[in-house]
Amino acid sequence: MDSMIFTTAISKEAKIMNNPTPPPHNLYETWLNRTNGLFLGFKRFIPGNEDNAILHPFRVIVKKEVADHVRSLRFLILIAIIALTCLGSMYTALSNIDKAIKPNDPEGTFFFLKLFTISDGTLPSFFVFISFLGPLLGISLGFDAINSEQNNGTLSRILSQPIYRDYLLNAKFLAALIVISVMFFALGFLVIGFGLITIGIPPTSEEFLRIVFFIVLSIFYVAFWLNLSLLFSVSFRQPATSALAGIAVWLFFSVFYRMIINLIIKFFAPSQYAAASQIVRFEGLKIGLLRLMPNQLFSEATTTLLMPSVRSVGPLTMEQVYGTIPGPLPLGQSLLLVWPQVTGLIAATVLCFVLSYVSFMRREIRAR
Repeated sequence: MDSMIFTTAISKEAKIMNNPTPPPHNLYETWLNRTNGLFLGFKRFIPGNEDNAILHPFRVIVKKEVADHVRSLRFLILIAIIALTCLGSMYTALSNIDKAIKPNDPEGTFFFLKLFTISDGTLPSFFVFISFLGPLLGISLGFDAINSEQNNGTLSRILSQPIYRDYLLNAKFLAALIVISVMFFALGFLVIGFGLITIGIPPTSEEFLRIVFFIVLSIFYVAFWLNLSLLFSVSFRQPATSALAGIAVWLFFSVFYRMIINLIIKFFAPSQYAAASQIVRFEGLKIGLLRLMPNQLFSEATTTLLMPSVRSVGPLTMEQVYGTIPGPLPLGQSLLLVWPQVTGLIAATVLCFVLSYVSFMRREIRAR
């Protein structure tokens, strides 16, 4: 009797294993089963799902840093200041766009680009505000990225986990860069939207691409100051010291560097009766020294992108100007013209990041 019961139980288990689910009775049940299986297959890719696979530590740190930036009062104050100033410059541009369009203007067809460049003198233009306030945004997002973690005692706890040390620094930079990129693209598209409502004419493909390249260039420009603040955050233990160091570098390049260059160049200025080649070399030397400033590189690149009639960012002789027909340059030619400035900004950004990376990797970190 016992052997018969055991044999019956084994046969039932084998039948269940061979047919784990009963067959559907109609087409609706077949479709429902397949839909549930497809949903369960994609369910593990949904962000924030409890049934997900274990997230990569780098992704976890990036998400946490982005959330901290967005929720911080410091970021909200900065984004409010930048948004208000940019909206003010946009209102000024929209109010004076009819005066900016002239009959013989070679840029008369680029309406949307004038929204980023024109001003009536009361408020600077849009790209001037980005050039002035962008460094403050980059410095504010990175001056306490590392030293605050160390002062709070959380840096040693994070690195005691199975997390590579470079994950922390890379995630800090990437999270701040994501926040900056989203904010700049939102501001740029906001200007395009208000301009479309006011003017009633959609931007051309070239205008849209020029605006997109301008936004990307602005992100590179702010990324330089972000990496510089990260370098100071790694180098100095106190956040106040790193913040003051970043602001001091920004003030030096914005105000004092040009004054120092003008004083130095004044002693080497050629006479008014000098040859044309000597004057051109002198002007080239002056511009070369000024291009050591990140804001000078950004100003030259954005001016060329947003003003298609600009044909050169350096000194020109009369032989080069003679016979030229005024007109806007194509987008490809403008990009070739500003490629040295863009390369200089990217190189400065990479250099600051490499210095902060090497300094952080060689740093000894101990628990308090």
